Amino acid sequence: MTTYTVRKGSPDKIRADVVVVGVTDQDGQPALAPGGEGVASAYGRKLAPLLATVGATGKQGETVKIATGGTLKTPLLVLVGLGPVDRVDTAAVRAAAGAAARAVSNCASVALALPAADAEHVRAALEGFRLGGYTFTRFKSGPHPEPAAEVVVLSDAARTKAVATAVETVDAVVRAVALARDWVNTPPGDLTPPKFADAVTATQKLSSAKGKVKLTVLDEKALAEKGYGGILGVGRGSDSPPRLVELTYHPRGAKTHLALVGKGITYDSGGLSIKPGASMVTMKMDMAGAASVIAATLAIAELGLPVQVTTYAPLAENMISGSATRPGDVLEMYGGKTVEVLNTDAEGRLVLADALVRAGEHDPDVVVDVATLTGACVVALGERISGLLGNDETLLGDIETAAEAAGERVWQLPIPVEMTEKVRGNSKIADLAQHNSERWGGTLYAAAFLQEFVEGRRWAHLDIAGPAYNEKGPYGHVTTGGTGHSVATLVELARSLGARD
Repeated sequence: MTTYTVRKGSPDKIRADVVVVGVTDQDGQPALAPGGEGVASAYGRKLAPLLATVGATGKQGETVKIATGGTLKTPLLVLVGLGPVDRVDTAAVRAAAGAAARAVSNCASVALALPAADAEHVRAALEGFRLGGYTFTRFKSGPHPEPAAEVVVLSDAARTKAVATAVETVDAVVRAVALARDWVNTPPGDLTPPKFADAVTATQKLSSAKGKVKLTVLDEKALAEKGYGGILGVGRGSDSPPRLVELTYHPRGAKTHLALVGKGITYDSGGLSIKPGASMVTMKMDMAGAASVIAATLAIAELGLPVQVTTYAPLAENMISGSATRPGDVLEMYGGKTVEVLNTDAEGRLVLADALVRAGEHDPDVVVDVATLTGACVVALGERISGLLGNDETLLGDIETAAEAAGERVWQLPIPVEMTEKVRGNSKIADLAQHNSERWGGTLYAAAFLQEFVEGRRWAHLDIAGPAYNEKGPYGHVTTGGTGHSVATLVELARSLGARD
């Protein structure tokens, strides 16, 4: 098991197997970043030609290994690019630490001498290294790579209260992100709705938040008795029945109540509006929203943040069978509204609608839902940025601030009046139309649909369809596969809400 510490020290004198130092790009020339002064002093005039010889440029994410030959106490120096010198912020440090984690192997100890003058940069370095080194090996045979036994962040701010708090936060957030990644990476046959609910139950029992978080799971019978038409309508084509997982965290003295809702489609075939075969391969990730809100809730409770949280994760498998919902069917949602289903591959909004109504029954101050909801959002914003929509500018601003602190990227999009009119007017036989009759503005239409179920409460919607799953190579602190995107942002949001009480 790896131990993570922060202490004062110079990278040229620290005793470790590897020391990691940042390199910046200064007008096209590489230069060591703050934190690497000891290394620059040790090499002296040899440093510039050495950087040129090994081809170091300072480009973000670049890693170069150098055998020190006794110049430093450590046998191996790893240089990692931070990008332009005027853009060395916490995001750059987090990304560099993540790249460094993948560059070191078979070592017992690592020292990180990256820019870490304050608690925020220390946190970025620790988070980046721990998340950048994440692996998912549950289904791989043979020996697995062993992580370093000790990782040290070198910082003059060591032993301050702010750094101690940052280290505690990192530990809870990283484990929560890794938990969400594990669930997203699990094959869909091994994480059906009942199995996912069981996994949450097991995790909650093992968590240090045990006793702080109350867990309730509604099975298909309870869902039918209570009228959860959206969740049941999506899940009725599958042999694995749906579930609704509810978590409650209510610390003494909390004045703000945050409700979280996460889409939990454990596999999405598209239903009778079937997806192309190639588009089904990664559809185990369609429950990333549920994984994120559950993991974030456990981290919030573990940190003891002074905010009440109620979390709802509707879990269903969208499959094809003779009992599957048909395009043209009408579902009666939880709370009584009727919805005409026009495309069974737009199923996420149906389960979210039920859960949003349920969340509102406890009269929260703020509601945030997280979902891999629309391909249109990926078209608009790419694979690394979430769409952010809602009905309250202050809340949207709070989420943007939280995302920046967490090292995640969001971009605000509108919910135009004409989309609301379409949602209410496109069906001739039901209260609402589930799917847009036109190709354009799919993300906006989906958010307008969800808005019909929040009853005017302060609400925000995060469409994480792009960044929830990384099909390509790793970058920064993001590894291939499930990313755990939005977990850290939700924890930061809860922290900021609790701090205002």
